[in-house]
Amino acid sequence: MKLRTLVVGLMATALALTACGKEGAPGSEGSGVTQEAIAGVEVAGSTTFAAMKQRGNVVIGVKDDQPGMGFKDATTGQFSGFDIEIARLVAAQLGFGADKITYKTVPSAAREDTISRGEVDYYVGTYTINDNRKQRVSFAGPYFIAGQGILVRSDETAIQNKDTMTGKKVCSVTGSTPIQRVRDQGLTEPGNIVEFQTYTQCVDQLLAKQVDAVTTDDAILKGYASQQPDKLKVVGDTFSTEPYGIGLNKDDSALRGKINDVLQKSYDDGTWQKIYDATLGKSGSAGSPPPLQRY
Repeated sequence: MKLRTLVVGLMATALALTACGKEGAPGSEGSGVTQEAIAGVEVAGSTTFAAMKQRGNVVIGVKDDQPGMGFKDATTGQFSGFDIEIARLVAAQLGFGADKITYKTVPSAAREDTISRGEVDYYVGTYTINDNRKQRVSFAGPYFIAGQGILVRSDETAIQNKDTMTGKKVCSVTGSTPIQRVRDQGLTEPGNIVEFQTYTQCVDQLLAKQVDAVTTDDAILKGYASQQPDKLKVVGDTFSTEPYGIGLNKDDSALRGKINDVLQKSYDDGTWQKIYDATLGKSGSAGSPPPLQRY
């Protein structure tokens, strides 16, 4: 099934389930959701959803530089990837078609502030659920389980796993869980830790031989490696468990519950698997939906 067809189908299903008995007729080209359908959806007690309905669109925080997860094509301006399709699935079930979505690119270090200030309605972008972040935001999910891995140049032989990075320059993103783990576990010396705002910057530094390795979740690294398999490779076993969640306002338990229901349904009816197969599954790595924790 082509991904575009899948998304259209999801929107149609969302309308049938959530429009209080109304059938959602497609609006303008690419919409799939009418204003009547949006009006028919309710998430009682959710201030975030009330604001979404009032303005008539949903603002979703995403990444734009992670192939296979969240990526923006420089030529077309179109977003693609597993995270993007999960974000669209949730929007469809809330009554918002593709033309009612505004994507806001948010770097890792700014996620909690952006969510807390209400600059996005929810955030889907390789966002690991952890206790520290739950002090400021809440999470629906998890919708995916990743693990920290290592990306090196194809001709690299010295770095085989996390225990062979000592003395090597290691790059990751400021504010991310992976770079903190490098510090906490002493995987390389403090002076060899290099930080940037995006993983693409780290990969560019790796290709330019300014750093020796890039570390983050294996799902992200496989995306980069699949783009340039003659220049990049992922080595070693993963050495963490990274449950990805959908970031939400800390006090909006009503919207969190609704999104958890959306995710659970997608696990049960095979929609999640279809999205995975059409995105990350193209890397050749198998995937299956994780148990929902309802954080």
